[in-house]
Amino acid sequence: MKTITLGSTGITVPQNAFGALPVQRVNMDTAVQMLRKAYDGGMRFFDTARAYSDSEEKMGEAFGKWNSPKRDQIFIATKSTAETPEKLRADLETSLRNLKTDYIDIYQLHCVKQCYRPGDGTGLYEVLQEAKAQGKIRHIGITAHKIGIAEEIAESGLYETLQFPFSYLATERDIALVEKCQKNNVGFIAMKGLSGGLLTNSRACMAFMLQYPVLPIWGIQKESELDEWLSYFDAEPEMTPELDALIKKDRAELLGDFCRGCGYCSPCSVGIVINQCARMSQMIRRAPSENWLTMQWQEEMMKIERCTECGACMKRCPYELKIPSLLKKNLADYKEILAGKII
Repeated sequence: MKTITLGSTGITVPQNAFGALPVQRVNMDTAVQMLRKAYDGGMRFFDTARAYSDSEEKMGEAFGKWNSPKRDQIFIATKSTAETPEKLRADLETSLRNLKTDYIDIYQLHCVKQCYRPGDGTGLYEVLQEAKAQGKIRHIGITAHKIGIAEEIAESGLYETLQFPFSYLATERDIALVEKCQKNNVGFIAMKGLSGGLLTNSRACMAFMLQYPVLPIWGIQKESELDEWLSYFDAEPEMTPELDALIKKDRAELLGDFCRGCGYCSPCSVGIVINQCARMSQMIRRAPSENWLTMQWQEEMMKIERCTECGACMKRCPYELKIPSLLKKNLADYKEILAGKII
């Protein structure tokens, strides 16, 4: 497996890392088992966040009791959505306790609305500098979903890593962002490598990632998924004509406005589960399951008819999608699927 160095951090790890958002959905024993298996299988970089409910605690249980030298071989990244210095300091202390560690390798501002800078009046960057000077964090990172903000971050000279969505559905501008980060010695951490579950061929996803100087963090919830990613340590996928054709087909079908399922649009004032309903058509076709046609999901989809088009979801959507229109399009398609039972 190829290795990658994350910009100026000096952190060098295999180009195959663990995204720990999904472990909040499994019990403690299962999470600990998977995290340790990931380490034993070759993964060295693990990404979590305060926003991922008990994900940090599970990672702490898995790795916090491992004494040196293993801790020195594990690189932990976490994040805070704090918008005040007081909350950021509190989040950092909570993360240190949860992770059962004296330091965090990369501490990231999470899903930012701007490129935070020293002297901008928020005080957030100053807290990061303070924490780094105290040895509580080793490197300063940031995550963004909006390309314009990400580009500003990459050029700012302030952040050692940038985490941004990147998959084989990437646009030319997304790829240019990767190149900009490389030029400015900013480590690029690639989230949403499966585009929120829309991409289902892990071999194609990995082969694509290996062409770029990025560190993909795969969201892993099941041991079978972990086994798939770990298998690539023994045999790296190559970009074959077959995989290239599959990628081109997916790009033709999916490029444009599609929901990544991040959930930042929620809550909905009328109770619509936006991050599932806005991509239901694609999920049914790309991850076929009778479960999408149950009475429960039929009821959820019919809530779209109650949409008031208040616009609150659009203001929160990091991808600036026209969500009400997207929901209605998915509902119309869903009704046709129900009528014909096409899966």
